[in-house]
Amino acid sequence: MHHRQIRCTLPAAACARAETVLVDQGAYSVTLQDSGGEPILEPDPGSSPLWEQVVMLALFDGDVDVPGIRTALEQALGPDVLAGWHEETIPDQDWERAWMDTFEPMRFGQRLWVCPSTHQPPDPRAVNIRLDPGLAFGTGTHPTTALCLEWLDQQNVAGRRVLDYGCGSGVLAVAALLLGAGEAHGVDNDRQALVASRENARRNGVESRLHLRDNEEADPPVADVLVANILSGILIDLVPRLMALVRPGGQVALSGIMEQQAGTVEEAYREFVDFQRPRFRDGWTLLAGVRRGA
Repeated sequence: MHHRQIRCTLPAAACARAETVLVDQGAYSVTLQDSGGEPILEPDPGSSPLWEQVVMLALFDGDVDVPGIRTALEQALGPDVLAGWHEETIPDQDWERAWMDTFEPMRFGQRLWVCPSTHQPPDPRAVNIRLDPGLAFGTGTHPTTALCLEWLDQQNVAGRRVLDYGCGSGVLAVAALLLGAGEAHGVDNDRQALVASRENARRNGVESRLHLRDNEEADPPVADVLVANILSGILIDLVPRLMALVRPGGQVALSGIMEQQAGTVEEAYREFVDFQRPRFRDGWTLLAGVRRGA
């Protein structure tokens, strides 16, 4: 198996829109770097991690339509925004090694750290998630994952049932379990994501409490806490399904939402959720609130 990697340079202000286009086109990894090659990880609260010009790398299946991806980006950003376009084929093993070289331990909120298996946790007393996502999306390096992890860190999930819809690498479900959730359910339409989630649960010693299923299978039981980190259009399409999967009075966190799309998503869920103030990071949004009673 091999992959196609696309590298291009674009203004920092265009990154959020470009990431959305790339994910829509099938990217399972999007990495941002400055011109010196330093990866952008999670910024401190209130800080901006982006330079004026950013190098964006996106990884796709080997048979992806690269000209079509470039056309989609140019239509979304304008024909003169992209610079330094480069594409190459990367063998599976080489990509995994390159990913491990750039993934460093990251802290989210007060208690949570995400650490690759190649590093020792910086704080052994913290809640440390040992994570090697493989080819599944969700390491914490993306703002939407970071927003969800920070939100989970602030919740009391002890003994509760958590649903991670669009689980990717399983990082949110595993985080909830390590924070004391009684059980977690992960749903995804990507079989590779379910494999990665299962392995990450095993690595963290919580596999017996994580229940995984394809989104075509029967729905999981109603949850006390719902976290859905998927794109805004899918969130809107799934309103009836997701709202049926969280109990009245349960907590809801929705992310994967570009800042300019937050109002549309909030309106779609307004009948069902009492939302708190939105949380923003690098052009992305997390909407959190409480499921209204039946």
